[in-house]
Amino acid sequence: MSDLEYRKVSSIHGALMFLKGVDNVAYGDRVAIRDLDGHLRNGQVIKTSADLVLVQVFEGTYSMDLENTWVRFLDRPFELALSPDMLGRNFNGIGDPRDGRPPIISSIHRNVNGAPVNPVARAYPREFIQTGISAIDGLNSLVRGQKLPIFSGSGLPHNQLAAQIVRQAKLPGDASNFVIVFAAMGVSYSDARFFEQEFESSGVLRNVVMFMNLANDPPMERLILPRTALTAAEYLAYELDHHVLVVITDMTNYAEALREIATEKGDVPSRKGYPGYLYSDLAEIYERAGRLHDRHGSITMIPVLSMPSDDITHPIPDLTGYITEGQIVLSRELHNKSVYPPINVPPSLSRLMKDGIGKDDTREDHPRVASQLYASYSRAMDSRNLASIIGAEELSSRDRRYMQFAGRFEEEFVKQGVNEDRNVIETLDLAWALLSLLPPAELSRVSEEDLQKYHSWEEA
Repeated sequence: MSDLEYRKVSSIHGALMFLKGVDNVAYGDRVAIRDLDGHLRNGQVIKTSADLVLVQVFEGTYSMDLENTWVRFLDRPFELALSPDMLGRNFNGIGDPRDGRPPIISSIHRNVNGAPVNPVARAYPREFIQTGISAIDGLNSLVRGQKLPIFSGSGLPHNQLAAQIVRQAKLPGDASNFVIVFAAMGVSYSDARFFEQEFESSGVLRNVVMFMNLANDPPMERLILPRTALTAAEYLAYELDHHVLVVITDMTNYAEALREIATEKGDVPSRKGYPGYLYSDLAEIYERAGRLHDRHGSITMIPVLSMPSDDITHPIPDLTGYITEGQIVLSRELHNKSVYPPINVPPSLSRLMKDGIGKDDTREDHPRVASQLYASYSRAMDSRNLASIIGAEELSSRDRRYMQFAGRFEEEFVKQGVNEDRNVIETLDLAWALLSLLPPAELSRVSEEDLQKYHSWEEA
């Protein structure tokens, strides 16, 4: 750590501080800033050149002046103290406690930016993770090491869904080794209290590490918070052999903070004002999930993002879809019909689902049942569209049967209670109960053996 304090601030713009005449400063270095009143603030070097150093100040630059600000460069990046005692704790974006308890004391510190992983060392994501939510477990199954985002919209219950996943998620057969890292950025105070109370009242808090940045906390802290959370996840997974589920909400708030800083830096804007490096920045976060050949633990990630104006082509969900292995899309139409969780089945997808379901993971009929549910629900949507044109009374008996299937599928399979935890066998049995509304001739995606064993069609 340098003993030198500089008083060479040349200008301040928003949360950025410019210094001239400072040598031997590295990109990403942590900075300690002392203002006129002696208060300390945290900063990070985000740009260096021969004559200028640019520092982003996490706590903001209010009440700072050029003449009475002292800056010390700490010659090290932001690091996080790591210990098994992190479980059950609540921290802010830079790893300081938010729960009123003492800070973590440990000899283990890791750079929050992580270390590059050789692609050859990565293992393929496998093994089913049960969330207790039928529309995910049955149709968009999550597997260990996967990145499966939730695409939501303003006012939709993504916070309730994220909390329910945290409460219910488990790895069948290895539940004792399953822990959660929960990261929230730019959330309101009421949402923060909701998450804290949900985890505490359900008894899962002892297996959860929380990192929180409130809406009135420094926006710059949102840029480092997901990296801090993933550093904790890597420690729990690769050094303590836990299976870690990382839930991050809301990535839109992260991207907004990134755009704010990029604008102040003078970076050339791209789509909707976001910097051209938004893709690589998001990939830097998402790609820290996965499995390694020589480690028992794993990191599975569920990032939550709210789509501005429900636009799935917006840069944030668009780029996220390129990096991750599928998406869970929430529907405003289903939400308005009081269906919770309002998961929109047709556009939702888990690209790695096939590697975590079947005979040795869930049940032998699972892949075929999922395919049949998709096909039948899609056919039912065609019947609904036809009914909107010619009227339901003009539909054929076949179309009316599909209309009945669609209604019950949404009300019984997609819809479930906020505290309802269905295991995967219950989900598959429910799927067959709904498919039994349709005659065997309509079920072309399942086998004859499946029909004989599970289908209970009775001709009216």
